[in-house]
Amino acid sequence: MAQVPVMNAAGKEIDKVTLPADIFEVEVNVGLMHQAFVRQMANARQGTNSTKRRGEVRGSTAKIYRQKGTGRARHGARTAPIFVGGGQAHGPKPRSYEKDMPKKMRRGAIRSALSALLRDEQLVIIDKFGIDQPRTKDIKQILQALTGGENALVLFTEGSENIQRSVSNLPKAQALRANYLNVRDLLQYDKVILPLDALDVIVSIWGTQKEGATNA
Repeated sequence: MAQVPVMNAAGKEIDKVTLPADIFEVEVNVGLMHQAFVRQMANARQGTNSTKRRGEVRGSTAKIYRQKGTGRARHGARTAPIFVGGGQAHGPKPRSYEKDMPKKMRRGAIRSALSALLRDEQLVIIDKFGIDQPRTKDIKQILQALTGGENALVLFTEGSENIQRSVSNLPKAQALRANYLNVRDLLQYDKVILPLDALDVIVSIWGTQKEGATNA
């Protein structure tokens, strides 16, 4: 189990915390994370794009000129795809882009992402934010003290909506509930800020003991 420093809102180390190895020290599987990312992006697509084929556009189906003697190619209707206003050849139709992925693989992808963040020193543990009311200025100062910038994913728990509202005005930061962890958000920011209460939520959801209890 890895011991990592716990920072306060001023960016000073005040303690250490032991992170469970079954979540934060697993072998990083890049291929598994990529598969989870592709699945997440595919499942976010609406799949509502639609074009009209030649049988769906409005237009006469009468033969536009005689078959022979014109020196031109044979055509039967103006709705053919080669004419302006004709149908779309092989155009998109509404469809589902949904991809499936076994639960064990999804859980493994999240653990790989968390382990990669810890390995690359992108995970910052904080005791608490101490924000009693939503103020963008306060959260900006905290992020500057912890990371030296604003490109960060801030995890929070239920009842900490002040954090979410404070982060929402920062263009390079995002707030995410700890029980909504996903590979895309974990890997697209320079730093991930993890309060201790959010850490408890992650351990309760993504730990192997929880998985064993679920399978039982």
